[in-house]
Amino acid sequence: MRLLGSLFLAVLVSSQTTNIPPDPLQEVVRRLELDRYKAHIKGLAQFGDRLQGTQRNRAAIDWLEKQLRSFGYTNVVRHRFISSSGPLENIYATKTGATTPGEMYIVSAHMDGRGGGEAADDDASGCAVVLELARVLAMPDLRTNRSVRFIFWNNEEFGMDGSGTYVSERASLQGTAAEPKWLGIIQHDMMMFDHGMPPAPKQSPKADINVDYQRSSAKAADSAKLAAALQAANRSYAQDYPATVGTNMAGTDSIRFEDVVASVSVRENERVTGIVMGSNPNHHEPTDKYESYAEEDFRFGFTAAKTTLGALGQLAGITFMRGGKN
Repeated sequence: MRLLGSLFLAVLVSSQTTNIPPDPLQEVVRRLELDRYKAHIKGLAQFGDRLQGTQRNRAAIDWLEKQLRSFGYTNVVRHRFISSSGPLENIYATKTGATTPGEMYIVSAHMDGRGGGEAADDDASGCAVVLELARVLAMPDLRTNRSVRFIFWNNEEFGMDGSGTYVSERASLQGTAAEPKWLGIIQHDMMMFDHGMPPAPKQSPKADINVDYQRSSAKAADSAKLAAALQAANRSYAQDYPATVGTNMAGTDSIRFEDVVASVSVRENERVTGIVMGSNPNHHEPTDKYESYAEEDFRFGFTAAKTTLGALGQLAGITFMRGGKN
């Protein structure tokens, strides 16, 4: 009798476990492809370092527009502005929300680089995250409740004029037909190289993705919540490399937003204690080329894509549908 009772309990538990509905976001995250992530990096690296004001920069903008349109986005926008080197452009496309289109998350990276190499890590690797997220969310059977804008900033390397101009021109337009209300910005910058300090030849066994916000900013509390959402998504959808939350966001485009809306920077190392101190020997060097990085480096950046997509699933509300278009 005791044996029959144990068998019944085991069957009951098994049945209950089987009936637990799968997390649909796992299926969404599985649509990300490592080979495509690597191809996006190589695609931008073909234009060299894409220094602002050069033909390399302009050709890369054309290439980015071609990629976005190939995914199905018809609303690609070139946001023109004037920098110290003359006229430049940011470029972006938007996945329009199905239920709350007037609220928006910004997912971004900077497309320009410097150093005379290919700027493969800084910042083709961040752009590749944004491109791969844009590709997946453009799929016709996926929708987001809130809008998601994919932006590639220009002139991060010499003053962050692109992101700064966007904020100065568009912050006051939030909530109008011209600009959805910003709910947060997730910036990606240098996503492949965490080889420890001093840097070793291979990815460190302790490598982690840094998710930083600015503790001294006006929106610090909201930014901390956004960082926590990314860390939680990393644990659920991207276990290859953990995410560590830091409180000193510096040297990247999200700082232009930090007093206006929840803002985080996702990157390979903390800016001040890591990158500035020499954690990446390829930083702004001719060696920042696609061929300088190994498979584990690419997988590190790909883990960041999983992390951000998992977070967007919760924040923007990603769901499956039949048919549809951007």
